[in-house]
Amino acid sequence: MKGVILAGGSGSRLYPLTTIINKQMIPVYDKPMIYYPFSTLINFGVKDFCIISTAEHLQTYQRIFKDGSDLGLNICYKVQKEPKGIAESLIIAEEFIGDDSVSLILGDNIFHGINKVKILEHGATIVTYEVDDPSAYGVLEVDENGIPVSIEEKPINPKSNLAICGLYFYDNKASQYARSLKPSKRGELEITDLNRIYLEKNQLNVLKCPRGSVWLDAGTPETLFESSAYIHTIQKRQGFKIGCIEEESYRSKNINKKQLKNVIDRLPNGEYKNYLEKLL
Repeated sequence: MKGVILAGGSGSRLYPLTTIINKQMIPVYDKPMIYYPFSTLINFGVKDFCIISTAEHLQTYQRIFKDGSDLGLNICYKVQKEPKGIAESLIIAEEFIGDDSVSLILGDNIFHGINKVKILEHGATIVTYEVDDPSAYGVLEVDENGIPVSIEEKPINPKSNLAICGLYFYDNKASQYARSLKPSKRGELEITDLNRIYLEKNQLNVLKCPRGSVWLDAGTPETLFESSAYIHTIQKRQGFKIGCIEEESYRSKNINKKQLKNVIDRLPNGEYKNYLEKLL
């Protein structure tokens, strides 16, 4: 399975802050926002990544992550020239995906405590989370057996409280289906429309985040603050870091202890470096 991270290429709700700096490099407590989705996919076993963003922002990612080899990963970079929708990322990354399945995650989505996903040979898997205000999200309706029935984007009268998170898993037909989409009224290729294709083919599977897990959409000033507060609280109480890509790479056996030490030696002195040194 390959991984695509859409990092800020589809517009931003942190405007005007993101006209000045790269949104996904904004810290969520003690690390850049992009570390969290990166860490999630590493934990799912992904080693091959494609980061998609604007040309200007990609320079920052390339300077930090390079080709990913220091973390035992393979990273390539693709430009989304205009904010034409989440589904467009699967077209941009089509050559990268090739014949593999793919996981797509949004750069401002943070997950903690969700289960690993087994990608089926055919179909898609979407991740859902119970929320109090589903009208702010894409909403999934399921029947009494948990089978998907319908998907609505920001409905006024939601049919359920299952919000669709910014984490998706697709077979290798996703790029082909994305190419068949027509732009919505706002001129974007909607990920909801792509998911409906799988729904109509009875190939849409659902992973419901279990009780005790957390999904945070850090795309607004308010949720960015809430996300930072949550990360701070959990890390302080439990003593381990959330979204630490170096630790995830080490625990996933992408790098060994010697390679981890080489990464640590290049980090500036501070609490983050001290934490990683405890793993050696």
